[in-house]
Amino acid sequence: MADPSTYRPKPGEIPDSPGVYRFRDEHRRVIYVGKAKSLRQRLANYFQDLAGLHPRTRTMVTTAASVEWTVVSTEVEALQLEYSWIKEFDPRFNVKYRDDKSYPHLAVTLNEEFPRVQVMRGAKRKGVRYFGPYAHAWAIRETVDLMLRVFPVRTCSAGVFRNHVQKGRPCLLGYIGKCSAPCVGRVTPEEHRELAEEFCDFMAGRTGTYIRRLEQRMNEAAEEMEYEKAARLRDDIQALRRALEKNAVVLGDATDADLIALAEDELEAAVQIFHVRGGRVRGQRGWVTDKVEAVDAGGLVEHALQQLYGEESGDAVPKEVLVPALPEDPAAVTQWLGDRRGSNVSLRVPQRGDKKDLMETVQRNAQQALALHKTKRASDLTTRSRALEEIAEALGLDSAPLRIECFDISHLQGEDVVASMVVFEDGLPRKSEYRRFQIKGRAGDAQDEHSAGQDDVRSMHEVVSRRFKRYLAEKDRTGEWIGADSPADLPADVLEADPAGIPASVLEAVPAGIPADGSTAPVDDGRPKRFAYPPQLVVVDGGQPQVAAAQRALDELGIDDVAVCGLAKRLEEVWLPGEDDPVVLPRSSEGLYLLQRVRDTAHDFAIRYQRSKRTKRIRTSPLDAVPGLGERRKQALIKHFGSVKRLRQATIEQITEVPGMGRKTAESLVAALAEAAPAAPAVNTATGEIMEEDNGGSTR
Repeated sequence: MADPSTYRPKPGEIPDSPGVYRFRDEHRRVIYVGKAKSLRQRLANYFQDLAGLHPRTRTMVTTAASVEWTVVSTEVEALQLEYSWIKEFDPRFNVKYRDDKSYPHLAVTLNEEFPRVQVMRGAKRKGVRYFGPYAHAWAIRETVDLMLRVFPVRTCSAGVFRNHVQKGRPCLLGYIGKCSAPCVGRVTPEEHRELAEEFCDFMAGRTGTYIRRLEQRMNEAAEEMEYEKAARLRDDIQALRRALEKNAVVLGDATDADLIALAEDELEAAVQIFHVRGGRVRGQRGWVTDKVEAVDAGGLVEHALQQLYGEESGDAVPKEVLVPALPEDPAAVTQWLGDRRGSNVSLRVPQRGDKKDLMETVQRNAQQALALHKTKRASDLTTRSRALEEIAEALGLDSAPLRIECFDISHLQGEDVVASMVVFEDGLPRKSEYRRFQIKGRAGDAQDEHSAGQDDVRSMHEVVSRRFKRYLAEKDRTGEWIGADSPADLPADVLEADPAGIPASVLEAVPAGIPADGSTAPVDDGRPKRFAYPPQLVVVDGGQPQVAAAQRALDELGIDDVAVCGLAKRLEEVWLPGEDDPVVLPRSSEGLYLLQRVRDTAHDFAIRYQRSKRTKRIRTSPLDAVPGLGERRKQALIKHFGSVKRLRQATIEQITEVPGMGRKTAESLVAALAEAAPAAPAVNTATGEIMEEDNGGSTR
């Protein structure tokens, strides 16, 4: 635990102006980002008596080892910079809202020649018009199905569209009138785009004018005794009204607004948002977060606004935002929202009327979301905590292994040897830190079960060594080494090139904390680094030999604070380094279940990588090794000769008869095919038939 007085800025150093500040820990990682109208007054609050600080604030300042700040001109600039840094550095002590699910949107791809209506999830794309979010994808599909009767816009994928262009006939939707069939030219691109824009206008809330226009056309058709046309228009109007009934009117005067409500306790907070467009609820979403910093309702609202609108612009930011409490600086937040929208935005707390009543509904949704989250998490947290405690007790660890890394080796009869590393933190997978390795230092291909096992052991030693060499290199880059433990004192082969490509010799020659280019800028910018965080426990897929190899790799690197164990598949025994007998966990043990899950995840990850490499290798052709031979000429050769086997038998003169093949290229081709020994013929084991070589070197 650090003493904040050791890094407190001197009196007069902190400017009395708006700005953004960052607290860093001893490894130079950014752990908290904040903004202030007056940096001097705000930072002074962090360096008072620890007993007077909020417990979360006290934890943050005692974890930190330094503080730095950036001065800006206005509070709006401070708000923008704070959002950018929180997104970039992902500080552990900042409130970060995360969606509890990936909400689907109704999207219209106006960036295509023939716009398509579809369900979309994930990040928003440029040139696509979005409506929602919706709670369920089926709700979108029901709405679209009703509206396609009136707005027959394309809904098929690009592949299906191209297929029907080639066939010259539309799909089923084209025959039943729910698609205008642009694939066969029933409408021009301009007419189809007009349909898509009318669809967007209707979804955006401009419904009354369009329905009145349809009613007028229906009446005119009836007066002219075109009863079939009038009946069709009548059905169109009913379909649109049924679609509108799915979104009940909640606010009059065609109001466009977002309503944000909070529900919180001492540890967590839930946020619910209702998106109201044209007076109707068009979408709903919710988040839950841990309150890792001391923050009031206004602060939670400000963080929610940053999360909601930080990447949005234009009409995606509504004219009115209703909140339960105003942020600390509402004028700056309002100006920031207005800049993103391009026009004025109203940010206020509803006091009376329909908007206050609707806010109470949103508030009830937030309370229910928080209660549901706590119910689910209580079970999950209890189970995961018990599993980690059981592992720590069984392996004799001082504390629960909050970060576990598991390694697995995969190959097929000694070919395409790869390894995987998966990471579990707090008992949950952290997929962003999964890694794959190509094994470099194998002594040779495995020929039998014994040699295959030896190769697995050598591969395990290699991959663990490479992973922790990178960790040591990161420690050197961040200046974490102290005294005689510097990497310069380690063997020369311990360090390999760092992620930026700096050679090991340069890293060893540079003093700790100084960049390799000789500048005096900080080595670490605070961003999360690959391989930067060591695990408390390394799990390997295997028994005694694999465990011994992993432990030997750590010993060679001088790492003695990482535990190692192995999980053998046959009897699910846990092996420890230097032990003759395994540790046997009960079959019903949560700890064993977690280890199995970690091991199986690493195994599946390695298998997928190994299969992808094998598939890529199998698909290669002898023609790939010929310099200057492109895809078109390869296809021309195969088309002319029929197979690689017949091409091998051809003379240079016969090859030059192929269009585009000169004599020099033909000579190179003949030489390359002569050097490449033909593969052994494939045999159908059921019939004994020898399958001849086919196009591109494959068999049939």
